Amino acid sequence: MKEIKNVVVVGAGMMGNALAQVFAADPSLNVVLKTRALKEDRYEPIINNLDIMIARGAATEAEKKLILERINFVTDNAEAYTDADFIIECYPEVMEDKQNLFVEIEKYCRDDCILATNTSVMSPTEISSKCRCRDRVVGAHFWNPGHLIPLVEVVKSNYTSEEVMQATMNLLTKVGKKPIYCKKDVPGFVANRLQHALWREAFYMVENGIADPETVDDACKYGPGLRWPVMGPMENSDLVGIQLSYNIHNYILRYLADNHEPSKCLKEMLDRGDLGFKTGKGWQEWTAEEMQASSNGLKEYLIDYAAKQKKS
Repeated sequence: MKEIKNVVVVGAGMMGNALAQVFAADPSLNVVLKTRALKEDRYEPIINNLDIMIARGAATEAEKKLILERINFVTDNAEAYTDADFIIECYPEVMEDKQNLFVEIEKYCRDDCILATNTSVMSPTEISSKCRCRDRVVGAHFWNPGHLIPLVEVVKSNYTSEEVMQATMNLLTKVGKKPIYCKKDVPGFVANRLQHALWREAFYMVENGIADPETVDDACKYGPGLRWPVMGPMENSDLVGIQLSYNIHNYILRYLADNHEPSKCLKEMLDRGDLGFKTGKGWQEWTAEEMQASSNGLKEYLIDYAAKQKKS
């Protein structure tokens, strides 16, 4: 596999703009953002991302200028794909659309070009099923916001070659991400499986009157959540000991939620029209100020993390 120099991001939505920003931060890469139309304000989402980062010390004006200069918006297929080394799609989560997109891309790109899908839930194996060269298709799931969260799940389909996996891992490491190698194409990949296992238990406890929603959130934020940035579950198990891990699971697993259907509380909220931040009420009630503070708090935390990583 040749060195990756020309990167194409397909789709100029929220994730597409974030990914283009990430790749353009590396001066060795040429970045194309493939879009359907050239809008006058096409750089605005990236400018907004960078301005917020600059305000909190996670980027500089000089870096902003260089990043924007390196991103070239293109509408023509041949111009976008012909010389590409790595193409990643940020299309809507519609299987047929993603499949047909890769079929179209293969009409123009070289056989050694890597085709990556940023899907968060769909099978890369199924997405690549209509492709001529299935072994060069790989999952590369960036977590939203894509320019701030380090994690990228690199997912091996039933066809993906080891060479493509390693080249993708190397590229993502090069641009400052933390890629993880998902050996099998399973629903939810790695991180979403972990996240929703936790959510299932959280919803179960509220549904069964064990704790209210705010208490469940506080239990995570002020307890084990403080460990997670530096110690994952496997390391934590080793720390406390395999014998203790076994003894705890031998007792507690039979009491944990094991439902295979969504919590009935979710269905009840949907029936009432309580949609979370969209309506100001979900598991909890939210004022406009509280919702803004929650959203801003997450962004500020992630930007401060990025600034800290940059300085280290």
